[in-house]
Amino acid sequence: MDEEYDVIVLGTGLKECILSGLLSVDRCKVLHMDRNDYYGGESTSLNLIQLWKRFRGDDKPPAHLGPSRDYNVDMIPKFMMANGTLVRVLIHTDVTKYLSFKAVDGSYVFNKGKVHKVPATDMEALRSPLMGLFEKRRARNFFIYVQNYKEDDPRTHEGLDLTRVTTRELISKYGLDENTVDFIGHALALHRDDRHLNQPALDTVQRMKLYAESLARFGGGSPYIYPLYGLGSYRRRAFARLSAVYGGTYMLNKPECKVEFDEEGKVCGVTSEGETAKCKKVVCDPSYLPNKVRKIGKVARAIAIMSHPIPNTDDSHSVQVILPQKQLGRRSDMYVFCCSYTHNVAPKGKFIAFVSTDAETDHPEVELKPGVALLGPVDEIFYETYDRYEPVNEPTLDNCFISTSYDATTHFETTVRDVLRMYTMITGKAVDLSVDLNAASAAEE
Repeated sequence: MDEEYDVIVLGTGLKECILSGLLSVDRCKVLHMDRNDYYGGESTSLNLIQLWKRFRGDDKPPAHLGPSRDYNVDMIPKFMMANGTLVRVLIHTDVTKYLSFKAVDGSYVFNKGKVHKVPATDMEALRSPLMGLFEKRRARNFFIYVQNYKEDDPRTHEGLDLTRVTTRELISKYGLDENTVDFIGHALALHRDDRHLNQPALDTVQRMKLYAESLARFGGGSPYIYPLYGLGSYRRRAFARLSAVYGGTYMLNKPECKVEFDEEGKVCGVTSEGETAKCKKVVCDPSYLPNKVRKIGKVARAIAIMSHPIPNTDDSHSVQVILPQKQLGRRSDMYVFCCSYTHNVAPKGKFIAFVSTDAETDHPEVELKPGVALLGPVDEIFYETYDRYEPVNEPTLDNCFISTSYDATTHFETTVRDVLRMYTMITGKAVDLSVDLNAASAAEE
């Protein structure tokens, strides 16, 4: 412990592990510590006995649920866009050689009380039951525009400057109705609210293109991939190995982890068990520096164990369903995540489903009803809420770089944006994302 490091990372959550990996690859001397005796913090991965203890105390899980060791239940489960930024970051750090991915079977949206496959191309738009005949043609024309659009080729812009034209103005050019606008914005472009409608359309078009390119990459039913054995395999194998390769140090079960400051208020080290490791910068989750964060809301979620796929998803063994806020009369979207034994996160025949949303009341069972209703019969279900925090400090003054708590989404797009923002603040540069995407291939069925 009594050494000096460039960076000390506190907490082994997804964001902290990714940042630790990026900084290690940059040849920073990194010490990675966690007060817990397990990886992951709030985003840990639990077996069945651990899950039961968390929600049911000393009760024993029933035998019909299968062996505890066959469960790898991620507490913050998130799918990755196959061509997305996170996959590029993982390739950049070279951890993909320690991980195996599998394509996710389905991507769906809740619309007018039913679950529908998300159409991502002009041909899928023509086949989708989400729209009537004339609306399909209008949507097809819009999708063709998006597919052909190249930012550096004005011939594909049709006279529109998407850095100035708003999403609402672009969509109105094609005469699309509200329901179509809803699923495009929330299930394709993955916006969390409707603010994008009044913002420049370029971001939405780029997000739609990423979705379609990711969908085409593995030719499956969704644009997403997920690691075999879940996200816990990130921390246990990939990032611990990466840290060792680059001379970093991992330390679990380090109580207290008190951040020390000098007389100017800048971080100078971390103390645990009477020893102080010196450092220039600290990276951590909000729980390590509670006086430098503020509460920004909370997430309500349900975790279900089931013996069947989610109904109306074409028997998908892994699937995301997005319930846009307007469809529910809410201020925030609801997300359904489902994974199963085919990704090695549960015993044969078992499925793990999460329903999550930004909590708007103190009654998660009531709030989550629309999403839970889509699951069908469940073997067991657990409910909980957790608070979300964001940093309020000025990192240029104290050299403390604090992540924002995980949101309710079941995809990584918002999480990786926070990681890249933090990396640039820490290093003063952007991550090089010009990588060969084939380095992260999906496992065979």
